[in-house]
Amino acid sequence: MRIAGIHHVQVAITPGGEPAARRFYSELLGLEEVEKPASLGDRGGVWFACGDQQLHCGVESAVAHSRRHPALLTDDLEQMRARLIAVGLPIVQDRQIPGFRRFYTEDPFGNRIELLQPD
Repeated sequence: MRIAGIHHVQVAITPGGEPAARRFYSELLGLEEVEKPASLGDRGGVWFACGDQQLHCGVESAVAHSRRHPALLTDDLEQMRARLIAVGLPIVQDRQIPGFRRFYTEDPFGNRIELLQPD
């Protein structure tokens, strides 16, 4: 028995936050929206493809600020940085890790998002 991989990661959004999630994750980051199954449609939220995995934005009454975060791979970290700065989103530098360049930002709900690119 083994774990074969990660299917999805979920971040929290507030009620009615789907348009803001779409602007951030789809328009800014370039993730493609994935249709939620009809059986889960009444819960709200929005899902995105992220390579072979998915990122799910699930509705919660409040979003707890935390250092927990998804780390998203990009093929152009500097263009991503410029795009996020242009719309006023924070860029937080941290220690680099071997083989990658990276920084953190926040989505509109305060979720910490790491963006990284292989060296």
